[in-house]
Parts: sequence; structure tokens; C-alpha cells
Amino acid sequence: MKRILTIAGSDSGGGAGIQADLRTIALLGGFGMSVVTALTAQNTLGVQDVYPISPEFVEKQIDSVITDIGVDAVKTGMLANSQVVKVIARKIKGYRVEKFIVDPVMIAKGGGALLSKDAIDTLIEELIPLAFLITPNLPEASAICGKPVENLDEMREAAKYIYQKGAKNVLVKGGHLPGRSMDILFDGKGFYEYDSERIHTENTHGTGCVYSAALAFEIAKGNHIHQAVKNAKEFVTSAIRNSLPLGGGHGTVNPYGVFSKEIQRCHVISQVKEAVRVLKEEKIGHLIPEVQSNLGMALPYAERVEDIAAVPGRIVRLGNTVATVSDPEFGASQHIARIILTVMRYQSDMRSAMNIRYSEDTVERCKNMGLRVRYFDRRKEPDHVKEVEGSSLEWVMENSLEEEKGIPDVIYDTGDVGKEPMVRILGKDAMEVVGKVLRIAK
Repeated sequence: MKRILTIAGSDSGGGAGIQADLRTIALLGGFGMSVVTALTAQNTLGVQDVYPISPEFVEKQIDSVITDIGVDAVKTGMLANSQVVKVIARKIKGYRVEKFIVDPVMIAKGGGALLSKDAIDTLIEELIPLAFLITPNLPEASAICGKPVENLDEMREAAKYIYQKGAKNVLVKGGHLPGRSMDILFDGKGFYEYDSERIHTENTHGTGCVYSAALAFEIAKGNHIHQAVKNAKEFVTSAIRNSLPLGGGHGTVNPYGVFSKEIQRCHVISQVKEAVRVLKEEKIGHLIPEVQSNLGMALPYAERVEDIAAVPGRIVRLGNTVATVSDPEFGASQHIARIILTVMRYQSDMRSAMNIRYSEDTVERCKNMGLRVRYFDRRKEPDHVKEVEGSSLEWVMENSLEEEKGIPDVIYDTGDVGKEPMVRILGKDAMEVVGKVLRIAK
């Protein structure tokens, strides 16, 4: 197990700092240790106060960890002041730490200063020359270079400038730029670009900490710098995609999301299988449409069709009952998966859906049961959407949900040319959806 030491501030809100670092390192399979440089009174709205730890006590923490447990990599975060920066530089040299990752944390997400002005100069003079990798974002790169860094060309110039200060590798993060999220690595020989989709969320507190902690773990494992950045970039992108809307300001990224999906795979399959078994025991054949039906349930934080379990070959009518040809599998249905993925973009815990036959009587029963029912007119679908195979359903769901305050239990349409009318039952899990279907059937 790789040993990673984080030297950083404590975030009382839990979203960044040593809390985010240790959470990330543990999830990735490393052993995390910490040296606290400052205590913060901090939440999603900002930093209310900072209590720096004395340089002497920072030094004692470093000595305690390294002389006994040892380290495979060390990363820094919030360092508070010049005296602490000098202590860290002296210790990194004294213990001959080669895998040293500097995350030059200067400003909190809410705007509060986390590094004094004189400490920035000390960091440039004493820490950068020791860094195996330094990971400034655009404001931090601007502070280090003494001039604005606001586009890709300026990111490359900044990377070269910081490299000339002594860092072996420089990763300038472009998260503040519009468009796709582009980071640029300079290793002294060439530039390497790492881009990912732009995820539109206000819940990005802790992004830099999670990213640099993942980088420290990847480097500790012995991965080449290019592979380390690739892996860490994918990890932090997933953490942003699965972010948590906590508090009244910037919520936090969620590195646990990708692991939660894997842990839940057996549970999701089991629940869909049980729900299908319950359906087969009831007389619901009259609710199966001409195009047949399917029941699906998504993993937490689902991102793609392969994250949704459904029935291969669909659920077919067999007299008054239903039948299936196979047990549920992930990726078995494009149709039901698109419904669920679209709904989850609006409410992440609504992870299941089933389509049933449309009739006026069915819609009326849903309303009488107290279910929230939403109608959509498919005739309004633009021609350019109809022409693209597979895009109609997603467009219908997007437009239905955009106008709805909260997620309904039922979304239905009365069809169009070549499109069978359909009722779609939504819920948080497969058993909840099946429960609604059985109530409708009776």
C-alpha cells in the first residue's frame, strides 16, 4: 500500500483540504497521512477565519510521520504563511523526497485568501525547485508568473516559465476557461493536453485537492507522469460529475461516486430481477404495449446506457401475464436507459422507469391514485430530432421535464406518425415503479 502524506489546511466543512485529500487517497487504495498547516472556519459559502499552526508544530508533524511510517509521495495544499513554506522546503530537502507534488493553493472557492502575499514569493523561490509536479490553476499561475494567464497560449507560456523556476513537471489547469475543461502539462520536452467535458455545476468545492491527491497517488504508484495525469483527470471529472449540492454556496465534488456505482451493481440487478418476478405473478398483460415493455434501474451516479440494468429482449405479453427470455443485465435496453438517464439529470435519486400501454383509462387511474401526471405532445417534436435515430425519446423527456416543477410519477404522450402512444412510470427504484404499475393494473 502506497503511503501519501498531505501537508495542508483543515476544512471544517469537509469538502477540501486534508479531509478531501485523505478521502481521495483512501478511496484509490493508498494510505493517507496528514500534516495540518492551518485550521479554518469554513463552509460552502467561504472561509470565515483561519488559525495558522506554528511552523515548529508543522515541523514536528512532518518528523513524526516520515521518521516512523515513511512516505512514497508528499503533496501540499494550503500552507498559510512564509514560515511554514520554509519549514516544508527544508524538510523535503532533508528527507530527500523525490515525489513531491505542489498544489499551490492560494484562494478558496468562496474567494477567501489562503496564502499570504509574502508566502507566494517563498513558494516560488523554495518549493517550486523541489517539485516533481506543480498544479496551478489559472489564478495561481497568474500569481506565480506575475501576469494574467487567460487562454491556452498563455497557459503554455506559464508552464514553461514555471518549469524554468525548477519544477520537473508543470500542469496548468484550465478549469476557469469556457468550453471543454483543458489542462496542459509541460515536462520540459513538450506540451501534452488533457481535456474533458465541461460539467455545469456550482458544486466544485475541493476540485483541486481531489485532483492533486489523485495525482500524488498515481505518482506514488510509479506511473509515468503522462499516465498519472490521465488517470487523475478522469477521476476528478467523475468526482465533479457526481458532486453534492450541500450548503448554500459551492457544494463539494464527490470522489466516492465512481466506487458507489461498482458497489451497487449486484444490488441493482437483484432488485430488477425481483421486480420482474413480482410482475410475472400478476395479471398485467393488458398493460404491455405493442412495442413491448421494459423495466430498468440505474446505478447511483449513472452516466451511460451501460450503467442501467434492464431486461434483454424486453417484457412481453403472455395472455393475461408477462414473460421474459432472460434475467436482467446492464446495458440491455437503450430505450429505457435514455429515459432514466434524462430523468436523473433533473433528480439523481429517480433511478428507475417502466413503459406501459397508453389508454385514457390508464391515465385517469393514475390521476385518481394521486400520482403526479405529465402530458407531452410528440407532434411538437422538431423534424431534425425525428431524423436522428434514438434522439426522439430523449428530446421528449427533456422537454417534458424542463416544464415540470419536480419529477412526476407518470409522463405520457398520445403518439405521432409511426410513434405508439405510451405511458412511462418513474420511481426511485424498480420495486417502487412496479408497485405503481400493479396499483394501476388493479
